[in-house]
Amino acid sequence: MSRSGPTSVEIAAPAKLNLGLEVLGRRDDGYHEIATIFLAIDLQDRLLVSPDDQLVLESTPDGLAGAENLALQALEVLRESSGVGAGASIELTKRIPIASGLGGASSDAAAALLAGREAWRLDVSDASLHRLAAKLGSDVPFFLHGGCALGRGRGETLEALPVPVDLWFVIAVPDIALPRKTATLYAALDADDFSDGSRVLAQARRIAAGLPIDVGLLGNAFARPLYALAPHLADLPSVMRDAGAEAVALSGAGPAHFAPFPAGDAAEAAAGRLRRALGAAARVFVARPLAERPAPSRPL
Repeated sequence: MSRSGPTSVEIAAPAKLNLGLEVLGRRDDGYHEIATIFLAIDLQDRLLVSPDDQLVLESTPDGLAGAENLALQALEVLRESSGVGAGASIELTKRIPIASGLGGASSDAAAALLAGREAWRLDVSDASLHRLAAKLGSDVPFFLHGGCALGRGRGETLEALPVPVDLWFVIAVPDIALPRKTATLYAALDADDFSDGSRVLAQARRIAAGLPIDVGLLGNAFARPLYALAPHLADLPSVMRDAGAEAVALSGAGPAHFAPFPAGDAAEAAAGRLRRALGAAARVFVARPLAERPAPSRPL
């Protein structure tokens, strides 16, 4: 049900890092049980959702506006579930690298749900929005709230954690495309890649207690299958350490790798060295944790 007339809404869609990711095993429903810690960061896409006669999406850069775009699918799901007859246009400005393990598509979908609810003035509860988000993808529910959270189940069962402070991240995103990346990497997991989730839970307890993250607990179950599928990426952690990183970890199913730093000047210096070392082979970013999920706003 709509509360009043539609309006244009602008919203940011932040990326995420996984501060550890364990796969516990395959579930009866065909999905995998995971344990991970999501952390939103200030590398962000932007969406402008405006009233329209139909559902359409334009993107910068071009090439992301097809029906398979998850943000467009999110508006369609929201419209169908709420019975709204209006349409909307999305202007999507991408900054998060595509299919990188940083959650860009999932974050865009969550942002579209939040902006669509506001733009269409819908009386849709947060719990209902969470259910819609879980249908769109396992990571999408996290991006409705942002911050930091322990994720279990498929990743949709969330427990909020304090956002770690005094952290900067250098992120390297190799220029590589893996067809059907996430599905391919899940299929490439074997029994030796499964674990019991204890490392992620230990990291979550540290964060909950206000302790610094333990870089020794940043392991990711997808590292082995990723390096098996793209052997040249196995050298990237060494290159990042040579640039000044103490520890390097994979985010999501990759190929993005990240390194935590305790100070911004050290992170910027390492990022500069890494850009020189990698050249056009990867994009390099410096990012910080994002304490609060950016709220929808009306553009000026």
